[in-house]
Amino acid sequence: MKYKDYYKTLGVERGASADDIKKAYRKLARKFHPDVSKETGAEEKFKEIGEAYETLKNPDKRAAYDQLGSYRPGQEFRPPPDWEQQFHTHFTSDDIDLADLFAGLASGRHASARSGRGMRVPGENFEMSVQLTLEEAVRGTEVDVNLSALEFDAQGRARRVPHSFKVRIAKGAAHGKRLRVPGRGGKGVNGGRDGDLYLNIQLKPHPLYRPAGHDLYLDLPLAPWEAVLGAVVEVPTLGGPVRLKVPPGSQAGQHLRLGGRGLPKPGGGEGDLYAIVQIAVPSGPSERERELYEELASASEFNPRAQLERETAR
Repeated sequence: MKYKDYYKTLGVERGASADDIKKAYRKLARKFHPDVSKETGAEEKFKEIGEAYETLKNPDKRAAYDQLGSYRPGQEFRPPPDWEQQFHTHFTSDDIDLADLFAGLASGRHASARSGRGMRVPGENFEMSVQLTLEEAVRGTEVDVNLSALEFDAQGRARRVPHSFKVRIAKGAAHGKRLRVPGRGGKGVNGGRDGDLYLNIQLKPHPLYRPAGHDLYLDLPLAPWEAVLGAVVEVPTLGGPVRLKVPPGSQAGQHLRLGGRGLPKPGGGEGDLYAIVQIAVPSGPSERERELYEELASASEFNPRAQLERETAR
């Protein structure tokens, strides 16, 4: 068995607190997540920090890991006999690595179950991120799940066994939501219940909409005269275009609400769509347009910087 320095992997001291370990993991997970990281070898690094965190976040597993002692990363070693007796493990270096060994530890009870003592031990829980488009979140979708679950043979030896299946995600899944899929984790031992699968929902960026919970935000460009005089404009929504009445005197940054045009909610109903006013000006006005703007500039008494002038005059 080759030694892995989980503390070094997370960049913390051996005496680090549970909170420090969690903070270090979250920081590294954001940096090396395969969906967003551009670092070389990000996927492998992400797996390494996940493996380290799974062991060190659990007090029982961490205590067992600490009792192994400290070796050079990659150094071949074997836990001393008293360690095996204390945790009732049975393994050979050809059948299991350090990750599998600690994945099998569950509150100090895994050994009794694996050694035939009849203790029921629940299976592993798994957690994974799922990226959905806004359209998939609106209508619901199915996602493919590929897991490698820890299972034990009759001799108590642990092996990773691949599992692939589909999971249905109901409509209304919001960004950051954590969905539980019961019984889709690792297999329980000696009649213990199967573990659960947790899906962390992430919504992919959309060219038009920005989600916030079940609400959506959309930038709405308006011509200066539309903002001043008011207008009725067509606004795209996930359910198709709708007509929106723009009130006279609309200001840049103003939120115009379209009720029920956001994302569906799991319990029924929908969020809202907010069109954020953006004043758009022509980049190349025609000669006639320029004349009209010059005429407006001469006739208008409107001072857009009046507040600035009042503040600087104090």
